[in-house]
Amino acid sequence: MRYSLKLHRGIEKQLQRMPLKDRERVVETMRSLCDDPRPHTALQLQDNLYRVRVGDYRILYAVFDRALVVFVCKTARRAEATYRDLRRMVTRAKGELGDKG
Repeated sequence: MRYSLKLHRGIEKQLQRMPLKDRERVVETMRSLCDDPRPHTALQLQDNLYRVRVGDYRILYAVFDRALVVFVCKTARRAEATYRDLRRMVTRAKGELGDKG
């Protein structure tokens, strides 16, 4: 089963702020989540919210198995603020998917 990849509308801006080499690695990792949404390097943060590390950057994403969707909520450099408002991220992801999750 292949999952589809959905991005929060702010992800594009977050990616543009990254150096090109890091951006390419992050995008490649996000695409790989379609084939394996829970790689061995992923860390489960809450119910369906996960984090995967790509160098100094973190990709926070939600997995919705019923809808076969990986929803990328945030990409950021590792900092305390990266993990703030985890519940809001999941709620936002569910809202953008409707009742499919």
